[in-house]
Amino acid sequence: MSRTVVLSDLHLGSSGDIDLLRRPELREPLWAALAEADEVVLLGDAVELRDLPLEAAIETARPFFEELGSVIADGRVTIVPGNHDHHLLAGWLERRRLDGAGELDLEQRIPVEGGPLAEVVEGMGQARVELAYPGVWLRPGTYATHGHYLDRHLTVPSFERLAVAAVERVLGEAREGEADEAGEREAPGSASPADYERVQAPLYAFLFALAQSGTPAERLGGANPSARVWQAVGGRYGRAARIRGLLLGSVALPGAVGVANRLGLGPVKADLSPGAITRAGLAAMGDVVNRLGIDADHVVFGHTHRRGPLRAESGWRLENGTRLWNTGNWIDAPWLLGKKAADSPYWPGTVIVLEDGRDPRPRNLLEDRTREELRGLRRRS
Repeated sequence: MSRTVVLSDLHLGSSGDIDLLRRPELREPLWAALAEADEVVLLGDAVELRDLPLEAAIETARPFFEELGSVIADGRVTIVPGNHDHHLLAGWLERRRLDGAGELDLEQRIPVEGGPLAEVVEGMGQARVELAYPGVWLRPGTYATHGHYLDRHLTVPSFERLAVAAVERVLGEAREGEADEAGEREAPGSASPADYERVQAPLYAFLFALAQSGTPAERLGGANPSARVWQAVGGRYGRAARIRGLLLGSVALPGAVGVANRLGLGPVKADLSPGAITRAGLAAMGDVVNRLGIDADHVVFGHTHRRGPLRAESGWRLENGTRLWNTGNWIDAPWLLGKKAADSPYWPGTVIVLEDGRDPRPRNLLEDRTREELRGLRRRS
């Protein structure tokens, strides 16, 4: 029986030691879960390239990939870039433009030929490593993509949502099929991966270049702050509640949201409750599925760091019957977490397992860890 394990949002190379898989003791549960895997899919943001200079990020990520190579042996490792490691595609995208290549399909398999990714994976032994973009067909009827395209349709006023809208304004892109001011959603039109890349790739290139300049990317909404704006508003515990209050009192005041909408950066809404955050993310991902014409029974994505569905949660099945699955994250976000995994849908450590003839199966590999264990080195320092 073929077995594929999918995980995303490792953010290896993040500043502040929030990337849990840089720590050997937290890699062990993952290696155990991969022992019988034929393929491992890293579904976006595996390496954090918008926080530290490239050399530092690669050096931090390399031990993880070397150990992964030992565990997977001659199996396949498929890396699907997301928004934070979009630069891994830079050379390939440039060659496509020079060659006058046509439209991007839903899946392009790309060999690793030089560039920063070759540096990262050089110690992986016999593992068969390749890129896939913007997504990959895991099984007939099961498609996986990082999910960053959803930022174009999100009604949460996150940094990337507003920045993408600003790029659209500069390029004169129309914003059809979005929610109107009353919250009603029109039927979305069709789009291609190239349509998303045209308005989102410039933002990713800018934030990557900012990290290389020696200026902390977080000052202009890089890795950590953009994640906090998106994630923390959905938290319910401790610092999460305080940050949500701050956002409601400043960034997301109804007046500020109204200004963003009048400037053509919307539509965005001031409702930043946990339920609203989840519904907005699922609705936006549904727009991506419909616009790209992804004809699948299951679509696996990451990006939002919000694992799911959990237990009997509703809203994860689209009107056409497609079921959505989210791979969660592997970072320590103390502003989101309670004391145990059951307290928060943002608890790190989720993988999704696919086996022939079975639906995707989420597993959280760190659910038995305490908050103190997750804090690890950061607590001791």
